[in-house]
Amino acid sequence: MDATLNPEARMHITVEIPDTLARDLAGEGRDPARAVLEAIALESYRAGRLTEFGVRKLLGFETRYEVDDFLYAHGAFIPYTMEDLERDTAVALEVALRARAERNAGPSH
Repeated sequence: MDATLNPEARMHITVEIPDTLARDLAGEGRDPARAVLEAIALESYRAGRLTEFGVRKLLGFETRYEVDDFLYAHGAFIPYTMEDLERDTAVALEVALRARAERNAGPSH
């Protein structure tokens, strides 16, 4: 069954690397295959080809918090634009004004 019929289909890719380089690239005690997969996820995320959700699926993380921790630990910060800041500021102001109005209205019986 191809990926168009089954979005969960898996592609197997084989990369041959000399043993000594694989150990150096992965680091002591780490699985070289996992290290390569993480490197692909990080580079793809940084290049904008993979979303946080894509990183989560690729690396098998259960929660988005695991993704956030992984990205932060590798210096791949979540993009935050000026539009994001303006939207968050507007929402925070709206919530603060609503809370003030409710507080000034006093208890309703």
